[in-house]
Amino acid sequence: MNRQIKTSELLRRFAPYFKKYRGVLALDLFCASLTTVCELVLPLMVRYITDLGMNDLASLTVSLILKIGLLYLLLRVIDMAANYYMQNIGHIMGAHIETDMRSDLFEHLQRLSFTYFDSTKIGQLMARITSDLFDVTEFAHHCPEEYFIAALKIVVSFIILANTNLWLTLIIFALIPLMVLCATYFNQRMRRAFKKSRNQIGELNAQVEDSLLGIRVVKSFANEPIEREKFREGNEEFLDIKREQYHYMAGFGSVTRIFDGIMYAAVMIAGGLFMIYGQINAADLMAYLLYVTTLLTTIRRIVEFTEQFQRGMTGIERFLEVVDAPVDIHDAPGAKELRDVAGDIAFEHVAFHYSDDDHCVLSDINLHVRPGDSVALVGPSGGGKTTLCSLIPRFYDVTEGRILVDGQDIRGLTLESLRKNIGVVQQEVYLFAGSVFENISYGRPGASREEVVEAAKLAGAHDFIMEFPDGYDTYVGERGVRLSGGQKQRISIARVFLKNPPILILDEATSALDNESERIVQQSLETLAKGRTTFTIAHRLTTIRGAQLILVLTEEGIAEQGTHAELMAKGGLYHRLYSMYTEME
Repeated sequence: MNRQIKTSELLRRFAPYFKKYRGVLALDLFCASLTTVCELVLPLMVRYITDLGMNDLASLTVSLILKIGLLYLLLRVIDMAANYYMQNIGHIMGAHIETDMRSDLFEHLQRLSFTYFDSTKIGQLMARITSDLFDVTEFAHHCPEEYFIAALKIVVSFIILANTNLWLTLIIFALIPLMVLCATYFNQRMRRAFKKSRNQIGELNAQVEDSLLGIRVVKSFANEPIEREKFREGNEEFLDIKREQYHYMAGFGSVTRIFDGIMYAAVMIAGGLFMIYGQINAADLMAYLLYVTTLLTTIRRIVEFTEQFQRGMTGIERFLEVVDAPVDIHDAPGAKELRDVAGDIAFEHVAFHYSDDDHCVLSDINLHVRPGDSVALVGPSGGGKTTLCSLIPRFYDVTEGRILVDGQDIRGLTLESLRKNIGVVQQEVYLFAGSVFENISYGRPGASREEVVEAAKLAGAHDFIMEFPDGYDTYVGERGVRLSGGQKQRISIARVFLKNPPILILDEATSALDNESERIVQQSLETLAKGRTTFTIAHRLTTIRGAQLILVLTEEGIAEQGTHAELMAKGGLYHRLYSMYTEME
């Protein structure tokens, strides 16, 4: 679990989000001061009327009472208008801040490399970008408002009460630090419990997402009881955390309630004694009790807001944990645009290992691929075939050495221009929830319908698309579940045709297909690869016999390289792999 960030640091990091809305915030606080003034004036009015009634009844006329009453009603109208602004515009300001934070979070997630997503659960990220920020709306609005009102009431109450009876005021206010000390104890534990609760919500999200996305596997193995048990365990753990959370919340609330009683008792006992000795009169004591009630109501509101405060703090903390994640792959200062790409690619003494693993996946790779050449990568699992191809578009950065495209180190090129010139067709096709047209046009946003249709024809997808009831406007379902594997793969190939990149990476693009679908898709891939520098990670070795260069990758690096004929003549590892494969067919 990440370290807990100090509240002061969280507030400092959160404060800049108010900058765009400082005018709204200033007016909100002004309205808060108006509502506070309206509330603080009432005890003064009651004290004035009571004092006149006890000491100068003749001057307490009907006209005077009506004027005071009308003045108070006018103040309540002002209070109503100010409160409307606070409840309406103030909350909208909070929603704007939540929206800004969510936008920043999503933008940062888009910039993070594969390394981050390799070790982070998507369900946790979903919780952080949605539910974690829900409470920020309330927090952003109420935090400055509630503490401003509280500070104003405490200061004004202290001044008024001190002028009434200084010693009684000091007795009451001496209890406040003790109450704060006790409340802080529970407050810190509430914060930890809220964070644990947020983390567990993320875990539950991840578990539910995993189970529902794999629902076909779950049902095919009749493993619904296992999934129910996994969910039950996570749900029970969440309940235990909630118990802990409410335990500290109850302690926090109980501490403040007992101090309420202590303060009222102090006013009654000390106030009564002061009356006996003539230190305070009845009108002043009544006003005193009203101000103490106002003061305790304010403290109670802060107490009630504390739960919301801790929820907001937890949401901000988990937000910062993501936005503080370093972007390890980014444009170097002065990075250049990659233009007019020929497709010449060179690996010079390239080595790579994952950041959390010292074991080298690739070591001292030297390779030169000429424009338009086709390179096939074969070998046992774990040899680094996919990793080597992932280094070209900088999905990961090399640990040692460098990769050149047209003689330029890819780390000196802008990521956008580099990746726009590389097309990737993966084994696991991802289609977005939307129409066929939307999924193909993702390859080049803004493409015309005619261009999308042409790309589909080149990919051998046009005919089956036109058989759908809605043609190119057919909804493919979440992750393309309404299409077959071959159909999804041809749509993904059409997407790359539309992109029209000079460099192509085919990552076992046909390995999950049946023979008929593989044959059709293979024809589409051969059409796509013509005239492009192509890297093919091969599953079926018979499909790469025509490659200009075949690399046999093992955990020790490039074990063999050459054409199909050269490698077969050597009688080495490639010969054994190819012979084994053809025997199985």
